[in-house]
Amino acid sequence: MTNAFARLRRPNASASVARCELAPRRERAASASRAAASFAAAICFASFVAPGVTRAQSGSPFDGTSPDRVSFSASDRDARAGMDRAERTVEGIEIYHVQGNVYLLVGAGANVAVQVGADGVLVVDTGAAAKRAGVLAAIRRLSTGPIRWIVNTSADADHTGGNETISQAGMTVNGNPAAIIAHENVLARMTEANRPITELPLNTFFEAGRDFYFNGEAVFLYHVPAAHTDGDVFVYFRGSDVLVSGDLLTTTQYPVIRSDQGGGVDGFVAGLNAMLDIAVPKYLQEGGTYVIPGHGRVCDEADLLDYRDMIVIVRDRIRNLASQGMTLQQVLATKPALDYDPRYGNDRGPWTSAMFVEAIYRDAGKATSGKQRVTAK
Repeated sequence: MTNAFARLRRPNASASVARCELAPRRERAASASRAAASFAAAICFASFVAPGVTRAQSGSPFDGTSPDRVSFSASDRDARAGMDRAERTVEGIEIYHVQGNVYLLVGAGANVAVQVGADGVLVVDTGAAAKRAGVLAAIRRLSTGPIRWIVNTSADADHTGGNETISQAGMTVNGNPAAIIAHENVLARMTEANRPITELPLNTFFEAGRDFYFNGEAVFLYHVPAAHTDGDVFVYFRGSDVLVSGDLLTTTQYPVIRSDQGGGVDGFVAGLNAMLDIAVPKYLQEGGTYVIPGHGRVCDEADLLDYRDMIVIVRDRIRNLASQGMTLQQVLATKPALDYDPRYGNDRGPWTSAMFVEAIYRDAGKATSGKQRVTAK
């Protein structure tokens, strides 16, 4: 599709120079005088603030508060200027400002996203149980306001391990612990795993999505069926222009396809396409909408596109080989993901390159019973 903005006419540089050179000195001097007067008037206006109104802080368009709203955010020196330079580390958890109201906590197992503002705090995923105290301390460094909402992008323990601690430290407007939101399949998976009731997301939904307004911006939750699991959710903060993908996107390994929990490769592609429909780059495919992945660095639309294309290419290679009657071991021997192994490959750990290939092969329905299952070394 042709970008409408690409059709805008660029100014003719040579014509502009010619007009400037032909302009009388008197006219240019008058123009400069008018510009100086306008600048002085703007300075005088900016120095006046109506009583009872807090002026928006520099560096963020979401820091202003109206007279009837109270900002729970920490001081600018501590939580804004410092965080923008990633100079704050709390109990091993690093804090990075992404943009707008949204911050990223690194070092908790899975990435944790935190939205702060006048209404309080919203947390997307709570990290591993062993890091829950550090996550809470990092949230409190960002804001002293009440933690109102927690969103779980999946049932994985490294995304939900801090649910109880973060929820009990928060409070809804009704005085209950902070509400934990997830797709209903996440609740089912966590219940099957006998997780304590205080860790469970009791605010669930079954529709394709859910939305609400918090901290001055719309927050959208989108369910992606049959991707990493059958309960995956990604979150979009519209005002801040930040996506939180959960494990639909990781920069540290191949996609983890939990077929035992309803996952599938085509769901990954559908979920990434849905995020690509939302993400808009700022300039030359860089910046603009930022994406917080489940694991790894902050990404943008170009990274989403590369990841989607990688999955599609490897999936189609494996399906083509499987359609020729190859067994799983024969497909593995061809190394269908060889060109992506330097970036995403891993031969050890809970999820290996061979397990990724196997998941796609079995998803294609070409596996036969009795074949030896690939295990981590």
